[in-house]
Amino acid sequence: MDVVRSRLSGPVIGCGDAFALAEFYAALLGWSVVDRSEKLPGAWALVRSPAGDQKLEFQREEPFVSPVWPTEAGEQQMGMHLDIAVEDLAAGVDYAISLGARVAEHQPQEGRVTVMLDPAGHPLCLFPGKV
Repeated sequence: MDVVRSRLSGPVIGCGDAFALAEFYAALLGWSVVDRSEKLPGAWALVRSPAGDQKLEFQREEPFVSPVWPTEAGEQQMGMHLDIAVEDLAAGVDYAISLGARVAEHQPQEGRVTVMLDPAGHPLCLFPGKV
């Protein structure tokens, strides 16, 4: 069978309110909410990078159960998380908090990486890096 060319566009993240989580990530990343479901408010939203080459989509899951961090047997698992580079880690953490995120209690790489929980409870990692 011939190889089929493909390209990863970006993940779709489950949540309780797609509009709210899309607005959070758009603000955090400096991206834009470019589309959303108008017939079902809060059901689906699309966020794109300024260049348009990366995207995050959000879809409502009912009932949505926030993942547990760190992982615990028998509890909702995160499945995946986003790694986000920031110019200044402390400033990035403060900005994420101002948008509705919170710092996770468990910090396995304290000082190098900060594990945050987005407004829906998904873990994400902020780390100093090239932006």
